[in-house]
Amino acid sequence: MSLKDDLNNALKEAMRANDAIRKNTLRLALSAIKLAEVEKQEDLDDAAVTAILQKEVKSRKETQVDAEKAGRQDMIAEAADEIKVLEEYLPEAMSEEDLIALVKATIEEVGASSPADMGKVMGALMPKVQGRADGGQLSALVRQQLQGS
Repeated sequence: MSLKDDLNNALKEAMRANDAIRKNTLRLALSAIKLAEVEKQEDLDDAAVTAILQKEVKSRKETQVDAEKAGRQDMIAEAADEIKVLEEYLPEAMSEEDLIALVKATIEEVGASSPADMGKVMGALMPKVQGRADGGQLSALVRQQLQGS
């Protein structure tokens, strides 16, 4: 069963259970997936659906930051609840130790020696983590390792 099917089934369950936050969050996520499918004119695979879910999580984290600046505790809590729902459908995040080990191995693999090689390292690294790490965090780790070597 695909991730999109899982989301549709979870939406039906949330509707039966009258779980408003879960229902609204899943509807918005499925809407974003449907929009991407219409733009591409084809069904998305699980990797593309995962990328959309990650984008939705990132959007809600940005909402939390903006809500904190505005002093809107209700919006902060709502965004946190939505993030929890979306993260249930994302692959488990890699630990920082695992990421550092993977970054070091990839640096050796591509033969990178300076921060100028960062693009090569990130290009080889991103498919390996496939949604299990934040791009910003990964970029910082790569930069740190390249400057340290």
